[in-house]
Amino acid sequence: MPATAVDDAPRAYRYAAGVEYDGGAFSGWQRLSKHGEPDPPGEATLQGAIEAALSFVAGAPIETVCAGRTDAGVHAECQVIHFDSPVARDPRGWVLGATAQLPPQVCLRWCRPVPPGFHARFSARARRYRYRILNRPVRPALGRQYLAWERRPLDAGAMHRAAQALLGENDFSAFRTVHCQAPHARRELQEISVRRAGEVVEIEVQANAFLHHMVRNIVGSLLLVGRGERPEAWIGELLAGRDRTVAGPTAPAAGLTFLGPRYPAEWHLPAEVTL
Repeated sequence: MPATAVDDAPRAYRYAAGVEYDGGAFSGWQRLSKHGEPDPPGEATLQGAIEAALSFVAGAPIETVCAGRTDAGVHAECQVIHFDSPVARDPRGWVLGATAQLPPQVCLRWCRPVPPGFHARFSARARRYRYRILNRPVRPALGRQYLAWERRPLDAGAMHRAAQALLGENDFSAFRTVHCQAPHARRELQEISVRRAGEVVEIEVQANAFLHHMVRNIVGSLLLVGRGERPEAWIGELLAGRDRTVAGPTAPAAGLTFLGPRYPAEWHLPAEVTL
């Protein structure tokens, strides 16, 4: 009888983690160098910093996958990543050990072991963003890295009513950048709201997925409605026309925060990222 084959392949342990970051000092999420190599000088990326910190804790190279890549200057309240490690570590050890190696603008909020089938991007059923605008005649001094600024009065009610035309599954070509690499522009926008809290106008939007610059382009068009330069019906007309060249400008990155993805309860992740 032949000897029984032994599977001596190294075991991998999969973890999911929630990452909080101020994106102002980074050239976006995506690593600009090959895996395991440092970012180019002056072009620090969040993926590069986080992989270096996790690799230090693991004592081995770690590669991450995120729920949704963010652009330069965009922040995240709870980005979700997954990574495979050749060694097991206590979740608390991942959180404290990696955070100790990260710059002050980044931290791991939590970590959980997950089954091999979990995927930070493909397991997500929704993603949520918030855009904040300080609406007053004078620019901000405090908290300016987390706010856009509009000196002209905004009608938040008109912006909210106009935005409802975007709900549902639609072709969002009018709100995607020319550099967007998505194979198609159809997305399901599940929720969108515009509300005022004192001098701050907040826009929150949730969809199954987003196109490159989609949220900032929607905000840029809604600002024209809020200033009274376009009627409320214009947003629906833009959507139907699918022409980016006639829509509003791209709103600044500083006002945008990725609140996080949303996953089915079966993955047993924290409530903040669970549907």
